[in-house]
Amino acid sequence: MIKTLIIEDEKPAARKLERLIGLFPDLELVATIHSVEEGLEWFQNNPHPDLIFSDIVLGDGLSFDIFEKIPTRSFMIYTTAFDQYTLKAFKLNSIDYLLKPIMEEDLEKAITKYKSFLPADASYNNLEIKSLIKEEKQKLSRILVKIGYNLKIIQTDEVLYFYSENKIVYLQTKERHYPTDFTLDELREVLDHKNFFRVNRQFIINSNFIKNIHTSPYYKVEMEVSPEEEITVSRDRLKDFKDWLST
Repeated sequence: MIKTLIIEDEKPAARKLERLIGLFPDLELVATIHSVEEGLEWFQNNPHPDLIFSDIVLGDGLSFDIFEKIPTRSFMIYTTAFDQYTLKAFKLNSIDYLLKPIMEEDLEKAITKYKSFLPADASYNNLEIKSLIKEEKQKLSRILVKIGYNLKIIQTDEVLYFYSENKIVYLQTKERHYPTDFTLDELREVLDHKNFFRVNRQFIINSNFIKNIHTSPYYKVEMEVSPEEEITVSRDRLKDFKDWLST
């Protein structure tokens, strides 16, 4: 049985997640925690579970506050309505990041992803499993953006490129651009390196939307939807860029 814990301050959301977890016979729910204070006390006095479903924003702080004071070997699936904590979640034993409202299909995919890291036998130790998860976490599959008072989910495979302008990083789709809460350095850490490459200080491009590459007098990338400013490849990144294109 997979010992499972819920951290959720909204009781209706906690009850819904308890019901959804109950649909999986190999998951055993050991407790539901509603606050940072309750979490600190629980983790000090109980064996840590295998898997934690954790909201991020709680009534008395962030769930991150628990694990910064009491490190845990448990693996996390974060559940939240907010996107600005995505990168930090990726760095704290997180194997997935579910945006509310949580659907049964999304939960099942996250649990399946967790199980994919578990060995069929005892041949892997915990550090090796975490190493596999760290490699998998490189891939950020979607980004939540704000449009006025509304939220929209953008799949990263729909993004032609990310660019920085006036200290804000935007993502560009075929239809329009959207502001994000990331920096280019942060995005470089979590995007799929097979598809995305940072060509210079201002742009990260998606290879699936490259229309043409001009090589004289310098390397210039033409995208299916090109910005006003040319996308040029920095000299110090040129070799890596060529290697990236050929892999």
